[in-house]
Amino acid sequence: MENKNNPLSPHLQIYSWNVSSLLSITHRIVGVINIIAIIFICLWLILLSLGEPSHEFIQMFLKSFYGKFFTIALSWSFSFHILNEIRHLAWDMGYGFDLKTSQITGIITIFGSFILAILIYLFARNVI
Repeated sequence: MENKNNPLSPHLQIYSWNVSSLLSITHRIVGVINIIAIIFICLWLILLSLGEPSHEFIQMFLKSFYGKFFTIALSWSFSFHILNEIRHLAWDMGYGFDLKTSQITGIITIFGSFILAILIYLFARNVI
């Protein structure tokens, strides 16, 4: 018994994106990336404990373009996840559910994550 008159779920062409949906999807993707990054950081620490040859390889990687990109991307990823988790904690306490506040805190989260990532990078380079 097929009923062809049932409406289909909204597709990406029909669905209107808002800040909360974008942040929700990004939060989930960044969470997976952070777990993978933590695994690599733990492996890096294990390699550091093994001795000098592995240390030289990691130092060469971190000084390359890809290593710098990886480091900056991870600092943004962790900062975005932290700021978005603070936003979720406010929601858990019952604050910020109205649409305007949700959009403002979402935009603050996006821009704040970039600013925090830049500050982390400058702090790591001993600029500040």
